[in-house]
Amino acid sequence: MTIELPLAARPDGPGVQGVIKLAVLAVGGQGGGVLTNWIESLARSQGYSAQATSVAGVAQRTGATIYYIEMAPGSVPHPVFSLAPAPGDVDVMIAAEMMEAGRAIMRGFVTPDRTTLIASTHRALAVSEKMVPGDGIASAEEVRAAAGIAARKLVMADMDSAAVRAGSVISASLFGALAGSGALPFPKAAFEDAIRASGKGVEASLRAFTAGFDLAEQGERPEAAPAEEAPAKAAGPHKALDAWNGLMARVSRFPAGVQETAMPGLRKVVDFQDTTYGTEYLDRLQGVLDRDSADQGYELGREAAKHIANAMAYDDVIRVADLKTRSTRFGRIESQMGSRGKLMTLTDYLHPRAEEIAGLLPARLGARVETSPKWMARLDTLFSKGRRIRTDSLRGFAVLYLLGGLRGWRRRSLRHAQEQAHLDQWLTAALGYLPQSYGMAVEVIRCRRLIKGYSDTHARGHSKFDIVMQGATLVAGREDGPQWVARLREAALQDEKGEALDGALRTIRSFAA
Repeated sequence: MTIELPLAARPDGPGVQGVIKLAVLAVGGQGGGVLTNWIESLARSQGYSAQATSVAGVAQRTGATIYYIEMAPGSVPHPVFSLAPAPGDVDVMIAAEMMEAGRAIMRGFVTPDRTTLIASTHRALAVSEKMVPGDGIASAEEVRAAAGIAARKLVMADMDSAAVRAGSVISASLFGALAGSGALPFPKAAFEDAIRASGKGVEASLRAFTAGFDLAEQGERPEAAPAEEAPAKAAGPHKALDAWNGLMARVSRFPAGVQETAMPGLRKVVDFQDTTYGTEYLDRLQGVLDRDSADQGYELGREAAKHIANAMAYDDVIRVADLKTRSTRFGRIESQMGSRGKLMTLTDYLHPRAEEIAGLLPARLGARVETSPKWMARLDTLFSKGRRIRTDSLRGFAVLYLLGGLRGWRRRSLRHAQEQAHLDQWLTAALGYLPQSYGMAVEVIRCRRLIKGYSDTHARGHSKFDIVMQGATLVAGREDGPQWVARLREAALQDEKGEALDGALRTIRSFAA
């Protein structure tokens, strides 16, 4: 997307002082330094004086750095360059990620009277976004709207995908977008010569450069809708296939809206354990549908189909080991690291708590061990240091592969008994609000999203879930009870420590008393 607003006369522009000021905001690993070197080399090759500086930071994704370049033509005698950008005094701002564009706007580096903003629309989530227990992803649309107002000229497209398709990195496609924007008084050939002069990855960088140049000139074209693929056919023993087909036939008899969430849920549960476990999933879901209402659009059933599946496919030691030894995982890592055909070392760090180890034991024995401080201390001593396992080696892979193959044992374990008991209690509590308060039943079902992950993350989720359920009992008789339960749940998802949740619960207690 390219947007250009009328340029007001500005006495401080390059036409008067002759100095062009350009800043680059890049995240670690995106080649910001390479891009800066290309720009500096380009300017000097065209007879300009140039200076480049950088200010490193570690507050964002692996370190966000501000690179700053000033350049002036040879006709400007003895130019004096600044070491860092100043608000309202930047001609070209290049942001290698959407939120970096937002950061540049907030800091005043992008102004409607002079700045050309070149930004990639892809996302690399910040640490602050990842820390939020719920959905902490910032709104890219808000940044896009602000950029349309703040910049004199806006060039915005997914430069990262364009570079990946060309077999290069985003610095090359951003360099192409800079050339295509016309923000610098240099011909396209000079940009390409700067890439060739670097002597590294030239062909791939030139392909990405061309892609970025085209995006700046022509904008992003809407992608053609992918052709519908025939659903993959299940493969396996006839007995298992017959059981699977029977489960799918049951799902096909559910209301249409429920089928949309029940089918993915069924796949998840069967992948987690087996088709017998899938039958248990559909039995539980049918119990909810028996009390659901078509007048409500089967909202309760749709939510239950999703959250019952997540509750049944919990993360235990067996599940974690299984996922770490799947071929699809190794293929994904090779693709992300670009290491196909190369040797690669892969080390997994495992740090199970004593509770996870006790959870693997038979239910009765595990319960006795878990209630014994002495035995729990012994387990903690044995496993508290954690383990680094080389899953690229035969020995390390075999250990996790054997552990991940204990599905048949899972049903006998303490952890499975605990999860099943908690699942039944949760469903009983939710359905207990019917028929008086359909909304309360739906919101309590949705509260299951608080419980996720493994080890300490799972324990914190359980604790927050219990607090929200306590709050639900306080507002159960109120007409606005469902809204308060939703507020409690969202408060629980705001921060890891649960401070927002504690505040919301205090508010409820103040009027519930």
